[in-house]
Amino acid sequence: MKDRAHASVVIRSRKPTTVLLSLCAALTLTACGSSDDSRNRTEESPTPTRPPETTAPADPQAAVKQQVISTYQAYWQEMEKLYADPTGQSSRLDQFAASAALKNAKADAKRAHDRGRIYIGNVVLTNQSVTKADATGRVPNATVSSCLDISGWRTVDADTKEPVSLPSNRLTKYLIFSTVEKYPEGWRVTSDEPQGKPC
Repeated sequence: MKDRAHASVVIRSRKPTTVLLSLCAALTLTACGSSDDSRNRTEESPTPTRPPETTAPADPQAAVKQQVISTYQAYWQEMEKLYADPTGQSSRLDQFAASAALKNAKADAKRAHDRGRIYIGNVVLTNQSVTKADATGRVPNATVSSCLDISGWRTVDADTKEPVSLPSNRLTKYLIFSTVEKYPEGWRVTSDEPQGKPC
């Protein structure tokens, strides 16, 4: 009787230990299994890697060239205003031109106005490109090449708006080079050189 009681106590005290050991073993296997599964999943579907980006080196003078072209376009818009207004007051050409370009434009527009003529319509610029740029010199400057089309820029009588007769063989679409320089106030067109070549 004593031995049975002792055996019963031993068996009772072993049961919880056995259960605990079984639980631990099951948990360990589950943990290992899930770890292996995740490793297998990772190996099966690797994270896609991006190929290295290959970009062409940026033009270090791109910003300068953009400013030069913007100034050049604004210059011709103001030229249209200058030649269209007999008083010459509506143009802000001096904000986009200086030196010989400003002086010559004002003198030429005044000659036309003194003869009772104005220019109406539009100048068309195509193939504009900066062919040379020096942004680091004592006076930063650039050369702009473009095709200037003045066929839609008509010379008319200031009073009647009747077209003025002009030579039929005149060149109305030609290549022109312009120099643009940076002043303390900003970029300015300083000279125009028509090349006498059609474009």
